[in-house]
Amino acid sequence: MLVLSLFLSACGDGHRDGDGHGHADEEAHTSDEHARAGEHGGRLLEQDGFAVELAIAEDGAPPKYKAWLYRDGEPLPATAGSMQVELERLGGVRERHRLEPQADGSLMAASVVGEPHSFDVEVRANIDGEALRWSYPSYEGRTTIAADVAKASGIRVAPAGPGTIADEHEVQGLLTPVEGRVASATARFPGPIRSLRASVGDAVRAGEPLATIESNLSLSTYTVASPIAGVVTQRNGTVGGMATEGMGLFEIADLSTLWVDLHIFGADAQHIRPGVPVAVTRLSDGATVTTTLERVLPGTATASQSTVARATLDNDDGSWRPGSAVTARITVDLEPVERMVPLAAVQRFRDWDVVFVRVGDTYEVRPLELGKRDGERVQVLSGLDAGAMVVVEQSYLVKADIEKSGASHDH
Repeated sequence: MLVLSLFLSACGDGHRDGDGHGHADEEAHTSDEHARAGEHGGRLLEQDGFAVELAIAEDGAPPKYKAWLYRDGEPLPATAGSMQVELERLGGVRERHRLEPQADGSLMAASVVGEPHSFDVEVRANIDGEALRWSYPSYEGRTTIAADVAKASGIRVAPAGPGTIADEHEVQGLLTPVEGRVASATARFPGPIRSLRASVGDAVRAGEPLATIESNLSLSTYTVASPIAGVVTQRNGTVGGMATEGMGLFEIADLSTLWVDLHIFGADAQHIRPGVPVAVTRLSDGATVTTTLERVLPGTATASQSTVARATLDNDDGSWRPGSAVTARITVDLEPVERMVPLAAVQRFRDWDVVFVRVGDTYEVRPLELGKRDGERVQVLSGLDAGAMVVVEQSYLVKADIEKSGASHDH
């Protein structure tokens, strides 16, 4: 059996309730500085010849309070007394654990002491008719950070509550011009090129003159204009060179919108349908925009053996370039959950996934059972009350402060 030490010893003379041996309104306050261990590895609560050895016991089962009774240093049978432990957790939550006699001579509670084992403790016992009471703090995973320090450190809290968890698929993609938005400015008649008025990268208007050519047929000069508004992506020929009939002098592309062709492999293609949100991320700087999946193309891409899903991306500022590789998250479904927290709030503490809650200037660990997650959020199945103020930014600073203070125990 593993015994977790939660014990205390008397500071000065203790007081008993009733029978002229003390004052009923007084209790023995104890300090860890003077604590003594009992023979079972727990700690002793001593008062006027009586003692209770109190521990939290684990033997592969959930932790529960266990105690042994003594008088004048000699063990007493469990039936010689009764006791209960009252706890007040951070935020004023109270719980009571009543200990009952066991066959091995100890007293043990049927109720489980939930994590974290951090609370103010009040122990009430009656041994051989003597009413006894002790109180003491027993904290773990807890620290105090002044409000101004927390603000300066960037520590921010938000209430835990309901939300949605996205079923997302991470895929790779490629930006391409939209079909039908690429045009060629061509020579109508053969002849020498007299001028070329645009270069690759120039923005042009529909109908804007781009070149002049002297026709070999009429010996007069004619103008080649841009058929659409867009950006020059190719330029062919040189001034003084010969243009042939139908020769493409310029390619112009309207890049105000682009296609995002996303490659989906295997069974994922069966779950993805048009109309779902897509978050597209630019690899060069991590910029992300959200759009909507428009269609899943029929057939399979020959080279990659992938299914291609297509979305359209606004590109009015020209910051997205055709031919660029991107990553994307396709949201297949949104599932409502009763409680969730940001992934950034979750830390590892001992062998738990935890968040830290704030009450006033006090921060304390909360071990969690986690459920589904997406790229930003995670579902909380248990361990966190609705509305609890959870540290959602700089949670690692709170963890470091708790670990620095040593406010944790080893199981």
